[in-house]
Amino acid sequence: MTFDDINILARQKKSFLFISDFEAKNLKVIPLNELEKEDVEFCIDEHYSFIKHEHFLQKYPISFDKYRTKFNYIKEEIKKGDTYLLNLTQPTKISSSLSLKQIYQKANARYKLRYKDEFVCFSPERFVSIKGDTIHTYPMKGTIDASIPHAKETILSNEKEMAEHVMVVDLLRNDLSIVANEVRVEKFRYITEIEAGDKKLLQVSSHISGKLATSWHVELGSILKSLLPAGSISGTPKKSTLEIIKDTEGYERGFFSGVFGVFDGKSFDSGVMIRFIEKTQKGYIYKSGGGITLDSEVKDEYNELLDKVYLP
Repeated sequence: MTFDDINILARQKKSFLFISDFEAKNLKVIPLNELEKEDVEFCIDEHYSFIKHEHFLQKYPISFDKYRTKFNYIKEEIKKGDTYLLNLTQPTKISSSLSLKQIYQKANARYKLRYKDEFVCFSPERFVSIKGDTIHTYPMKGTIDASIPHAKETILSNEKEMAEHVMVVDLLRNDLSIVANEVRVEKFRYITEIEAGDKKLLQVSSHISGKLATSWHVELGSILKSLLPAGSISGTPKKSTLEIIKDTEGYERGFFSGVFGVFDGKSFDSGVMIRFIEKTQKGYIYKSGGGITLDSEVKDEYNELLDKVYLP
C-alpha cells in the first residue's frame, strides 16, 4: 500500500484502518469490515473506563553504562548543532505469561492496537484528528512520577522540560503549516494523568489546530505523508535528527513510534504508537524512550525510559 492508495480510498469515502511504521515506509491499510479476517483489532476511546489489574511485566533493560554512551553521543551532536531535540528510544526485554491478545484486552489506553501475533500498542498520545475542516494535534513531551511531592508544579516550572516542550510545539506547528492554514496553539502545556502499571505518571501536552480545505479527504494520504514521522517521537530539525537516530539507537524501531488511525468516511483520528510490545523469536520486546536536549540529565532520562515500560 502507498499514500496514494489512501488518497483513493478516502476519496471514495471508504472506511479503513491505517498503520504506518516509524519511517513511513511500511504501510498497512485494512478496510474496517476485514479486520477480523486479518486478525487485527483496535480501539480508540478518549473517555475509556479504567479497569485495574496486576502489574506483571518483568523488565530486563539496557545497562545504564550502555545507555550513557548513546546519551553522550547525542549530547555531542546537539553541541555541534546537528539536532536540538532527539527522542532516544531503546528496546527492553520483558517477560509475561500473557499472549498479545490478552495484553491488548487488559490494557487501559485511549489508543489501542493489536496487529496479528506481531505487536500490540496502548498509547496515551493522539497524532492528529480531523473533524469538519479542522486538523488537531496534541504533542506530549514531559513526564514525571505523580507520587513526587508537588509533581505538577515541579514539571511545569522545570526549565529543561519547558524548553523541550516548546521545541516540540514549534516543530508540530511547522508540520501542520505544511498542510493547513490558520495554525494556532489552542492550549499550551496542560497536564494529563496516566496510569502506568504500578504507578501514575503526569504527562505534559499541548493542543495545536489548523484549517484544511473542505475537500481534505481526497488528499488524506498526502497529508499524512507530509506529517510523518511524528515530530514528538523523532525530534528537530527532523531530517538530520532522523539520521542521528539511525546511527545511535542500534536497533530497528519498526512499527514502534509509527502511527495508526481510522478514517470512517467523514472524519479521521489517529494515535502515535508508543507504549509498544513486539513479539520476536527471542520473546517480548518493549520499546520506549524520551526526548534529549542540551539540558537533559542522563540518569533522569534513563529512569524515564524504564518508567515507560509498563502495562497500563
